[in-house]
Amino acid sequence: MKICLFGISGIPPGKHNLKDPRLDQADKLVEAQRKTYAQVDVADEKEIATSDSILTSRAALSDLLMKDLDFIETRLGREPGAAEKAVLQKMAEALVGETAVSAMGLTAEELAAISAHNFYTSRPVVVAEEAELGATEALLVRAFAQGGGISFLTVGGKENRAWPIRAGVTAWEAAGTIHSDIQKGFIRAEIISFEDLVAAGGETEAKRAGKVRLELKTYVVRDYDVVNFRFNK
Repeated sequence: MKICLFGISGIPPGKHNLKDPRLDQADKLVEAQRKTYAQVDVADEKEIATSDSILTSRAALSDLLMKDLDFIETRLGREPGAAEKAVLQKMAEALVGETAVSAMGLTAEELAAISAHNFYTSRPVVVAEEAELGATEALLVRAFAQGGGISFLTVGGKENRAWPIRAGVTAWEAAGTIHSDIQKGFIRAEIISFEDLVAAGGETEAKRAGKVRLELKTYVVRDYDVVNFRFNK
């Protein structure tokens, strides 16, 4: 996952820990030698076209929206087809009202009419107010989530760890995040929801309470599921 910064200083590009407080909570409940946060890539605005979400300030939002608005006005000046023109005009009105392309609720037909273009704000835009700009960790967690990122946990033993994946990933795909051998030898996934982990007071307690579910390859992993993969070695 890549988060692009637009008009925000003080957060250096590179890999950053996603300090989600839920991992801290799990780490208090399950004994392990260390705690490892999920990580996210942070990039400057030169990489905006390949980012998953954009983190900007309220002060810089207008400049960001103007980039898409300028392109639309140029495109409209070149007499596009009727379907594309109608969508572009609708988008221009929304952008003037400070609505990002990703938040416009465009239909499949409307998206098809503009599919040849890559708008800056077609990816989720997270706007930080002035008072939030110092809360780097919370902002990155929010931008990660709005960009379609979730995490699953593996707990106990050497490490309590959060693994970043995209929403919609299956258990089989998530296994490959840890190691290709786990994915190749996948048998099943033992799942405890984060809510059940907390309610029971730990992994062992959740198992005793019958909160472990056995899931197959096609199970869609939920945010902060605690997962134990069974696989052939």
